[in-house]
Amino acid sequence: MPDSRIQLGVIGRAHGVRGLVKITSHTADPADLTAYGPLSDAEGRFYALRWKAEGVAEVSRIVDGVAVKVTDRNAAEKLTNTKLFIDRSALPPAGEDEYYLTDLIGLAVVDPAGRSLGTVSVVHDYGAGASLEIAGSGAPLLIPFTAACVPTVDIAGGRLVVVSPDEIVVPPEAEEAA
Repeated sequence: MPDSRIQLGVIGRAHGVRGLVKITSHTADPADLTAYGPLSDAEGRFYALRWKAEGVAEVSRIVDGVAVKVTDRNAAEKLTNTKLFIDRSALPPAGEDEYYLTDLIGLAVVDPAGRSLGTVSVVHDYGAGASLEIAGSGAPLLIPFTAACVPTVDIAGGRLVVVSPDEIVVPPEAEEAA
């Protein structure tokens, strides 16, 4: 069963001395991050954000229903790398042939012939495109999440098909020459 929370962003480093922070948004339009209302962290604390500039926000912690604004750099620095989540029920349902990347975790992975390669253990997305980490017997397999490498995603069936990309093996002597 998928996690009931979806990560929508992360608080970055402090910005200035008045408690502002850099924010990385994972929403299609970064400005939409604030449209979902209060966001929670991994421990269940709630935060409200208010954009002050592109990628820079004022953060308030919601304590007993009251917004307590972060007002200094030291408090803002303590929030660095805080992941921000929303309950999945607050998001629109995925459309036909659409899914959230978190839905891929735990799916069985097979090759085009139907042989098991393992299961999706992690979806990595560092901004240049997602990749899937597949746990099986042996070392984890990393596959770019592209239509060429993952031609079939069957969420309802609990599996996806992976076509491993061509590997390039660099001989040790070539590395030494470089």
